[in-house]
Amino acid sequence: MDFDFTEEQQMLGESLARTLERGGDTAAVYELGAGAALMDEAAGGFGGTGRDILAVFRTLGRAGAVSPLLDSVVLGAGVLAAAGEGELAEAAGAGTARIAVALGEPGQRYDHGTGATRAEADRLSGAKSLVAGAEDATHLIVSATDGLWLVAAEAPGLSMRGYPLMDGGRAAEVTLDGVPARRLGDASLLDWPMAAAILATCADALGGMERAVDLTADYLRTRKQFGRPIGSFQAIQHRMADLLVEVEQARSATWNLAAHLDAPDRARHVAATKSLVGRVARRVAEEMIQLHGGIGMTEEYDAAPLARRLIAADARFGDSDHHLERFIALSAADAAPDAAPDATPDAA
Repeated sequence: MDFDFTEEQQMLGESLARTLERGGDTAAVYELGAGAALMDEAAGGFGGTGRDILAVFRTLGRAGAVSPLLDSVVLGAGVLAAAGEGELAEAAGAGTARIAVALGEPGQRYDHGTGATRAEADRLSGAKSLVAGAEDATHLIVSATDGLWLVAAEAPGLSMRGYPLMDGGRAAEVTLDGVPARRLGDASLLDWPMAAAILATCADALGGMERAVDLTADYLRTRKQFGRPIGSFQAIQHRMADLLVEVEQARSATWNLAAHLDAPDRARHVAATKSLVGRVARRVAEEMIQLHGGIGMTEEYDAAPLARRLIAADARFGDSDHHLERFIALSAADAAPDAAPDATPDAA
């Protein structure tokens, strides 16, 4: 597989990395064109491919940057573009509008299709949980029993309670009490944007894992025990070698998903990649803390927030166990017609 970015993607990634290194904020990230790079021309952008998403979010992950790009642009603007809301989607890509996507509900895990939020006479009532970026949003896309709806953040009847997330971002519990809304379409509008958002999450985790490995290798070269760098001990070298192999597998899987974002069997690639990357992200976080020892637990050192970000990446949009089960179910469904072409549903 070709692991190379185009010249434009490489330049964007490098410019974004330098900007974040200098402490650039969200506005600076948008000014670089990162939002437009995540959207295709039809939606007002100039990219929108799997590799564009990978280039941007791998850089964000390495820098540990908190950004609204995933929820507002990849997921939110992606749904809006699919629904024909081009003007608002373009505004989200430019950063002049912020979109929060409210799918989860209290008591749910990862199945967002079984919520109790309902629409009556173009008004929504219900409750949504873990709505990332809701406090700063200008608009919310809300899932209800009959599809997806667009709500203005300042609409009457909408209230929220915000709180910090372990990855450094913020989310909110959102309550809707007869909130005026406009229907965008059915839940199928989420198909491509959700796959792209999972790719972005995996790319972010990949960047974080690469940073974690570099940070740990530097520490092992400088920390001494018995007069020698601890990285010179064979047991430590074996652990680092195992870690490098796992990260390389996660890298290959993420690039593979980027290449198959528009493939007919996209759902299987999404499930396989998210399952593998989530598992490896947790492993890297645990090994990084253990190999650093006590200093890895201090807030002043980069390892602790990086570990939290990697663990959060596993849980976002379904953890490794959830996607492993999904991959098995999708594979079984694909194999069933070939295995028993004459079988009836009852016999199956």
